[in-house]
Amino acid sequence: MSTELKVGTAVTVTVPASTANLGPGFDCLGLALGLYDIVEVEVIDKGLVVEVIGEGEDELPRDGSHLVVKAIRSGLLAADVSAPGLKVVCHNSIPQSRGLGSSAAAAVAGVAAANGLAGSPLTTEQVVQLASAFEGHPDNAAASVMGSAVVSWTEVPVDDRSQPSYKAVTVPVHESIRATAIVPSFHASTRAVRRVLPSHVTHEDARFNVSRTAVMTVALQQHPELLWEGTRDRLHQPYRADVLPVTAEWVNRLRNRGYAAFLSGAGPTCLVLSTEAIEESILQEARDAGLQVMELPIAGPVKVEAGASSH
Repeated sequence: MSTELKVGTAVTVTVPASTANLGPGFDCLGLALGLYDIVEVEVIDKGLVVEVIGEGEDELPRDGSHLVVKAIRSGLLAADVSAPGLKVVCHNSIPQSRGLGSSAAAAVAGVAAANGLAGSPLTTEQVVQLASAFEGHPDNAAASVMGSAVVSWTEVPVDDRSQPSYKAVTVPVHESIRATAIVPSFHASTRAVRRVLPSHVTHEDARFNVSRTAVMTVALQQHPELLWEGTRDRLHQPYRADVLPVTAEWVNRLRNRGYAAFLSGAGPTCLVLSTEAIEESILQEARDAGLQVMELPIAGPVKVEAGASSH
């Protein structure tokens, strides 16, 4: 029988955004970015209260279908505790459905909050597993849980009755590397953008991406001068260019000027990794075209603190 949490028990979770793929590392490379959602969760005597402030406040649900709430309940179940009621307040800064890991951050925030309310019985590996289950792959979720860069993979069970195992390890990021996100105003559906991918690729393209993914892990850690080469890709970005023409235009424009630009996750954000600031005239061109420019540091892991914040 699960233990019921005391009314008044509260935590505040600060969860970073993330970018996935990093060019060639389709569904396996991820990177935490210094843009944060802050989620306050408090145990109340009954019911469910959900508040959303900031990004998504006009579109996200205020009931049990909210992803943060679903993830909290998953985490409480895994920790073998229950709550008579919950108040959940989401202060969102991560743009929704733009390729910056907003869904993964919500899942991570919920599981991490539940773990904090329960006294942190879950390991980092368990938090990654539970949060990744909502996504179906661990690249974004693992980055938001663990911080820095991650190499992630999925172990598919032999039988159909077991859940896939989502695994990840961190990769230290060279201290000089920074990220710049160029964010269009429109959403992109991960499912829709995945539909344009072919079911088969050539051996040559597969070999190309394996080599560039290996280069990318070295570039991130010790050789940032290889970031441009390490972000080259043939498995997903060329196929997505037709459905994300604005993003493709900016990726190509930046790469032609020597910047390591790539499609962030399933888009539509274009992300650049660099050791020096991008030329201001280029960024101003993006702003003049109606795109949002965010200069972001590489982030550490999700943070969980007891009690509600001062928001």
